[in-house]
Amino acid sequence: MISHPAYAVEPWCLRETELNLDVLAQSESVFSLSNGHVGWRGNLDEGEPHGLPGSYLNGVYEQHPMPYAEAGYGFPESDQTVINVTNGKVIRLLVDDEPFDLRYGQLRSHERVLDLRSGLLHRVCEWTSPVGRTVRVHSTRLVSFTHRAIAAIAYEVEPLDARTNVVVQSELVANEQLPPLTGDPRTAAALESPLRPEEHYAHDTRLRLVHHTERSHQRVAAAADHVVRGPGSTQTSGESAHDVGRVTVTAVLDPGETLRIEKFVSYGWSAERSLPAVRDQVEAALAGARSTGWQGLVDQQREFLDGFWRYADIEVEGDAEIQQAVRFAVFHVLQAGARAEHRAIPAKGLTGSGYDGHAFWDTETFVLPVLTYTSPNCVAEALGWRQTTLPAARDRARQLGLRGAAFPWRTIEGAECSGYWPAGTAAFHINADIAAAVVRYVRVTGDEDFERRTGLELLVETARLWHSLGHQDSGGRFHIDGVTGPDEYSALANDNAYTNLMARVNLRAAADAAGRHAAQAAELGVDEAETAAWREAAKAMSVPYNRALGVHEQSAGYTRLDMWDFKGTPPERYPLMLHFPYFDLYRKQVVKQADLVLAMLLCGDAFEEDQKARNFSYYEPLTVRDSSLSACVQCVLAADVGHLRLAYDYLGEAALMDLEDLERNTRDGLHIASLAGTWFGLVAGFGGMRDHGDIPYFAPRLPEQLSRLAFSLRFRQRCLRIDVTRSHVTYTVVEGEPVQISHGGELIDLSKGAPQTRPVEWPTALPEPAQPPGRQPVPRH
Repeated sequence: MISHPAYAVEPWCLRETELNLDVLAQSESVFSLSNGHVGWRGNLDEGEPHGLPGSYLNGVYEQHPMPYAEAGYGFPESDQTVINVTNGKVIRLLVDDEPFDLRYGQLRSHERVLDLRSGLLHRVCEWTSPVGRTVRVHSTRLVSFTHRAIAAIAYEVEPLDARTNVVVQSELVANEQLPPLTGDPRTAAALESPLRPEEHYAHDTRLRLVHHTERSHQRVAAAADHVVRGPGSTQTSGESAHDVGRVTVTAVLDPGETLRIEKFVSYGWSAERSLPAVRDQVEAALAGARSTGWQGLVDQQREFLDGFWRYADIEVEGDAEIQQAVRFAVFHVLQAGARAEHRAIPAKGLTGSGYDGHAFWDTETFVLPVLTYTSPNCVAEALGWRQTTLPAARDRARQLGLRGAAFPWRTIEGAECSGYWPAGTAAFHINADIAAAVVRYVRVTGDEDFERRTGLELLVETARLWHSLGHQDSGGRFHIDGVTGPDEYSALANDNAYTNLMARVNLRAAADAAGRHAAQAAELGVDEAETAAWREAAKAMSVPYNRALGVHEQSAGYTRLDMWDFKGTPPERYPLMLHFPYFDLYRKQVVKQADLVLAMLLCGDAFEEDQKARNFSYYEPLTVRDSSLSACVQCVLAADVGHLRLAYDYLGEAALMDLEDLERNTRDGLHIASLAGTWFGLVAGFGGMRDHGDIPYFAPRLPEQLSRLAFSLRFRQRCLRIDVTRSHVTYTVVEGEPVQISHGGELIDLSKGAPQTRPVEWPTALPEPAQPPGRQPVPRH
C-alpha cells in the first residue's frame, strides 16, 4: 500500500492522503489499534462504507462443530473462532438531515495518519453534502496501553460555509452484519449474531450492553460515556435496545463553531463472573477513564510509547520504505502483546479475523523474541498463558498415548483446533518452540522467579513429551519419527532436523532447570533418573546428514526424494497447496517455508560455518515461500553466509508483507509474525545478533544499499545500543551495569559512558544460489 498513490513514506507514521475504496479493507487492517486486550480495526468512524467491521476482545470466541468427512480417534470435535464483539467505534453524523456518507455528496479531502510515537489514529476530512452543506470532521482514536479495558475517540464537527443543523449519534452496536467469512455453513451459522442479549442501559450520556455467547459461555460487556462540548443550545439524549445503545447529540452550528464529543468505551468479559460483576467491571473501568480524561489518556499513551521506543527503535539509513516499515512492524508487534496478560497472541493480533483468531507456533518463534528484547514483561505474560493451558495440553498428550503435554497447533483458549493431522497436529515442534521462548526469556532477563514459577513446569512437560515420542535404535541414536516440521509441504517425516535440534535444546534446558530448582522439580515428579534420561536422549539425538552432498537433510532421506517440477509450474499455480494435492507435495523436494534454514537461525551453534553455506545453497532453489514466515528467515541466513544483496531483497518482502499486501490477504488482518520478521531481518540479519549462549553475539554487515543501521536491546537490566555503518560498529551501554559481549568471537567488556568501536568484517563472497523459477524475491530498487 505504501506504493499506492494515496500513501506517503514517512519515518514515524503511516499517512493516507485520500480515501480509496479499492483498498479500504486493507487500510482497516493497517490502521488497526490494539493493546493486546482490546482491538479496533481502522474502520471509518461512521461505520460505513467498510471492508470488514472488527472489534475484538482477546480470548472471546464462539465454538462450532469441526467439519469432517469421516470421524476419527483424536480428532478435535469443535473449533473456536474469534467473534466481532460490541462495536464502540461508531459515531454517525447527519448534516441538515443528510447522512454523512463518503460515497455520496463530494468528498473534498480525506486524510488518516497513524502516529507511531503517540499511538493515535488521526482522521480529518472535508465533505459537501448532496444539498451543498460543507463540514470539516476531525477525529482522533486510541486504544489505551495504560488502561487495559479502554478505547476512546475525540470527534469534532465544524461547518465551513453556512449555519448548519448537526446531529451526532454515538453508538454501541452488537451483532453487526459481516461479510461472508467462511464457506462452511456450520461455521457461518455459529458466527451469525453470536452475542445473546442480557442487559441494555442508557441514561443521559452513558450506555451499556451486556451479552453472552451461546456455546463458549462467555459474558461480554461494553459501556460508554461521553463529554460533549458545543454551543449552549446543544442537547443530548440516550436510548438503548438489545443490540444497540445510542447517545444522540443535536446542535446548530455557525461557521467557526465546533461540536466536540469525547467518547470513552470500556470492555470486559468473563466465562465465570456473574452479570452484576461484569457490569461493575466495565463501569469501574469507565469511571477510571473519565477521571483521567481525554488529554490524560493521550499523555499517558505518549509516555508509554516514549518508554517503549527507548528500547525498541531501529534506525535505518539508505531506504526510507524500510525505515517506515520496521517502525510500523514493531509498533504492531507491541500492540499485539502489550496488555494481552495471560492470553494468547494470535497470528493476526487483534487486527482481523484471519486464521479464526488462532495462535500458532509463530508467536513463540517470531513474536516473543522481539518482545523479549524490547518489552519483556509481555513475554512473561504470554508464556504464563501457555502455563494456564497445560491441563488441556496434558489431556491431549494422554489422548495421543504420550507423556507430558502436547500443546495445540492452533487454538484460542488451549484446546486443539486443528482438524488436519499431517500439516497441523503432527507439528509437535510447537512444544520445543515454547520451551525455546522460555529459555530465551530467562537468559535475557535473568528472571529466576519466572523460571521457578512458570518456566520450569513448561520445560518439564515439553521434555516429557519428547522422551515419550522418540525412541532409541539399536545403535543408541535417538529418533523422533512421524512428525511435521515448519515446512508443511513435507509431512509425517522421520527425524525432521528442525524438530530434533529444537527438542535437544528443550531436553537439555529442562534438565538444567530441574537442577537449579530441585524442590520445585520434585513437586512435578522429576527425579535424577528422568533428567539423566533427558540428557541421554539429547546427547544421542539424530540429526540427518547427507555426507555425499555435504548438507544436512531436512528430514531423514529427504535428499533422495524426487525434485519438484519447478520449470513446469507456472506462476498462477502458486501457492502450491491451492493447486496440487498434498500427496504430490509430500513426495517431492519442494519447501513451503524455511525449515532446515530456520534451524540454522535458532540452533546456529549446531552448524559449522561452511555447513551453513552449503545448506543454504541447497535449500534455496527448493523454497517457494508459500508462507509469510519464510522471507525473514531466508533474509537472516542469506546475510549470515554472505549473500547480502539477496538478504536485502528478502528483507523488503518481509517488511512490506502487509504494507504492500503481498499475499493479497491483508484485508483479513496483519501478519504479526512477518512484521516481527522485519526486526529479525535487521537485528539478526544485518546486525548479526545471535543469542545461543549467555553472552550476546554480534557479527554485523550491511548491504550496499544501507549506509547505517542502529538498534537497541534490553539485556539483564541494561540497554545496549548497536550502531553499524559499512565500515565500523559501535557498541554502547546506554543504561545499566557493565556487560560482556562478543563481536565476531572477540570478547568485549562494555561499561556505561565508554563505547567500543570495531571494524565490520565482511564475509567471503560466494556464488549466489538461484530460487525456483518465478519465486525470486522482488529486487529492492
